[in-house]
Amino acid sequence: MLLTVKHTTRYAFAGEVRHGLQRLRLKPKTSHGQEVIEWRMDLVGARPEAAYDDQHFNRVDLVSIEPSAPEVVVTCEGVVRTADNNGVTGPHTGIMPLWCFLRPTPLTRPGPKVRQLLAGIEADRSDILAYLHTLSRVIGEQVEYVPGASDAHTTAEQALVAGKGVCQDHAHVFIAAGRMLDVPMRYVGGYLRMDDRDEQEAGHGWAEAHVQGLGWVGFDVSNAICPDERYIRVATGCDYAEAAPVTGIAIGAGETSLDVHLSVGENRVGMQQQQAASGGQQQVQGG
Repeated sequence: MLLTVKHTTRYAFAGEVRHGLQRLRLKPKTSHGQEVIEWRMDLVGARPEAAYDDQHFNRVDLVSIEPSAPEVVVTCEGVVRTADNNGVTGPHTGIMPLWCFLRPTPLTRPGPKVRQLLAGIEADRSDILAYLHTLSRVIGEQVEYVPGASDAHTTAEQALVAGKGVCQDHAHVFIAAGRMLDVPMRYVGGYLRMDDRDEQEAGHGWAEAHVQGLGWVGFDVSNAICPDERYIRVATGCDYAEAAPVTGIAIGAGETSLDVHLSVGENRVGMQQQQAASGGQQQVQGG
């Protein structure tokens, strides 16, 4: 599938910014299951300072806010070719050892509710892949998807206690429980092509578990599926905080308002052109 993305993030400041830095994880990379055909980032009210790969091999752009800028606007546009690999992204790579993905983080530290969740699942843990699918289903049943029910600081335990949350919370509960089973877990932030619309309110988040013999396998608890060709992976981390698209500081900014516009669609024209160039043979299986 050939997907097109346009993602605009606008920060408006009530005060005059004296100094500000933002760390942007907004550029997807070519990896197992996806190929970045083109990608560009435009900045208003900020300028690039550095670009590097972080400890999770995410592409990071460090930008500084222009003094007294009333707002910062970051616009990303691109085209990504994706494939359906049944959620499998393959062997572990990078500088982070697998044991790092077993450590609890502030957002994924298990509490009584997470332990109770695991204790209530009567399934054979010897088939860990099947067990993780069961775990995903149970979390979806116990944590209702309710937009606005949580924020970026809500923990897995808090989401389970409340019984509601969003995709980030589903992923954190899954990660917290999986690590208690000694399964390396990580958070994934990216984009999802919705079946019924292009326009969306925000990006998407899901989890990946490292399963022996398969490598990293994705689980989208919110949609009760493994990621397919509709998904674009942008950043990973031990939890959302390490994969957040935008983090930073703005001294003197005062109250800050955020506005996000996101569109993820299928590039049917591009696919038709590729098929024609290859003699009409479809290279990527669509949805």
